[in-house]
Amino acid sequence: MSPPKVWNMLELRALKEWLSNNSKRWLWVILALAACLGVYRFFILELNTPALRPEPQRSISIQHRDNPTVQPSVQHQEMSKADPQTKLQRRIDVPLLTPWLAPIVWDGTFDKDILNEQFQGRNITIGLTVFAIKKYVVFLKLFLETAEKYFMVGYKVNYYVFTDRPGDVPKIPLREGRKVITLVVRNYTRWQDICMHRMEMISNFSHQHFFQEVDYLACMDVDMKFSDHLGVEILSNLFGTLHPGFYGTQPKAFTYERRPRSQAYIPKGKGDFYYAGGFFGGEVQQVYEVTKACHEAMLIDKSNNIEAVWHDESHLNKYLFLHKPTKVLSPEYLWDERLLGRPAFLRKLRYVAVPKNHAKIRNK
Repeated sequence: MSPPKVWNMLELRALKEWLSNNSKRWLWVILALAACLGVYRFFILELNTPALRPEPQRSISIQHRDNPTVQPSVQHQEMSKADPQTKLQRRIDVPLLTPWLAPIVWDGTFDKDILNEQFQGRNITIGLTVFAIKKYVVFLKLFLETAEKYFMVGYKVNYYVFTDRPGDVPKIPLREGRKVITLVVRNYTRWQDICMHRMEMISNFSHQHFFQEVDYLACMDVDMKFSDHLGVEILSNLFGTLHPGFYGTQPKAFTYERRPRSQAYIPKGKGDFYYAGGFFGGEVQQVYEVTKACHEAMLIDKSNNIEAVWHDESHLNKYLFLHKPTKVLSPEYLWDERLLGRPAFLRKLRYVAVPKNHAKIRNK
C-alpha cells in the first residue's frame, strides 16, 4: 500500500485559491437546496395535514360603501354562528383593524355569549358618566331608561350623573346591582365651557369615586339614547369611537385643531382617525390620565388666550393620536340617523342621537 500523499506548500496554496474563487458558487448551491426543502415542506407536508388544509373557497359578494345595493350572498350569511372567527370573516365591507392592530368593533366581529362567559366570572362593575347640566337634564330620563334596557345587561353598573339640578334627576326602576349616583357640579354660561370642564370634573371625581367603585368607565353624552345591545365588547384598556361624520373620509378633511399655538394641534398630513368626544372610556386609570391630560392642556391654552376649535373633542383627538387606543368602536356606537341616514354598512345602531334642535338647547 502506497503511503498517503503529503501536500506540499504549492498544492495547499492552489487548493486554497480554488476554494476562495468558488465559495460564492457553493453558497448559492446551499441556499437553493434550503429553499427547495422549504417549498417541499409547505406544499407536501403542511397542506396534507388535515388541521392545516385550507377550507374550500366560499362564494362571497362584497358589500361596498360605494355600492350599498350589493348584499352578502346567501352562502356567506349561512356560515356557522358558533365560530367567532367565522363572524369576523363576514365583515369584508368595513375595516376591522387599525394600523397599530387594535380591533375596530362592528356587529359581526364578536360573539357576545363568549365574551359574557369571560367577563361574568370577574365580578366587574362598569361606571357610566353623563352630564345633565342646565336644560340638558330633560334628556336624562330617556337616556337612563334605554340604558337599563340595552347597556351592559347582566352586569353591575354605576350611573354617575353630573348635574347642577339634582332635584330634576328622574327616579327610574333599575336592575339589581345598578344604581344612579348624583354628583352636583356648577353650571357655566356657555355650553363650550361645560364641554371643556367635563374633562376636569371626570378627572377630579376619579379619586373621590371611580377608583374605589368601578373597574371600567364609559364617558357618554346625555342627548342620546340606547337602541340596541351595548355590552362588554367595548371594554378595553382605552377605547375611542369613530366620529360618524368623518367615517370614510381622509385625514386631511378632519377638523383637527390646526393652529400650532394650541396644545390640541395636529399637523396636516398627520392623524389616524377622528374620534367623537361623545363616547370614550376604558379602565379607570386610563380614563383618569386622558381627562387629566386634556384638562391640563386646556388650561395651557387658556393661559395663551386660545381655545381649540372643537374644545374637549379636539384635545381628546390629540391625546388619542399620541396614545393609541387599544380598541376602537365603529360608528354604529354613536350615530345620528336624522342627519346621516342609514348607510348599508351599519347593521346595528346601538347609541343614537335624540331628535332635537341642538342650537336652542345649547343657548338656554
